[in-house]
Amino acid sequence: MKQLSVFLLLFWASLSFAQNENVPTAANEICPILIGETIPEGSLQNTAGESVDVQELIKKEKTVLVFYRGSWCPYCNKQLSGLQEIEDQIKELGFQVVAVSPDLPENLKKSIDKQELNYQLFSDSKMEYAQQLGLAFKVDDKTRKRYKAFGIDLEKSSGETHYQLPAPAVFVLNKKGEVQFSYINPNYKVRLAPEILLAVLKATE
Repeated sequence: MKQLSVFLLLFWASLSFAQNENVPTAANEICPILIGETIPEGSLQNTAGESVDVQELIKKEKTVLVFYRGSWCPYCNKQLSGLQEIEDQIKELGFQVVAVSPDLPENLKKSIDKQELNYQLFSDSKMEYAQQLGLAFKVDDKTRKRYKAFGIDLEKSSGETHYQLPAPAVFVLNKKGEVQFSYINPNYKVRLAPEILLAVLKATE
């Protein structure tokens, strides 16, 4: 039994290592899901740390699915605030907003309270779903050290040691989970403008 336990531990460790090795090492090397494709099955965690099935989540309403880097990123916080400002218009067009980051569930609640967000934030702390969507990349050592110097601790933020982030992304999905529009930019400083998102949603009613 002891030998079996050791074997299983080694097996899972090798799987984890292989998964991390297959992740690109730069945001401009990602290969995201394309328009017309259906997003894969998977799960995320809500603010209470409960597992939520992605397919169950999106089949209720058409969805604006947003991936952001974390609550420590000022560009992400600006984007989240911008979405809050137009959320009523998004809802009037028949869409819900679902935002996902590597942040731990408890950090999500801090973001909601701080920015007074009404829409849903979810955790993909292990970055498994971001990997499925082709958004994940591994932060290099030099960048990690620079982040540390600014007080940004990726390990503390996600509770994991994968040192991965998603390239910021916005997907517009129908209830079947089919991608009708996407905006993915490896340059984390450039985000989809709220007015452009609204124009897209109006065109995909």
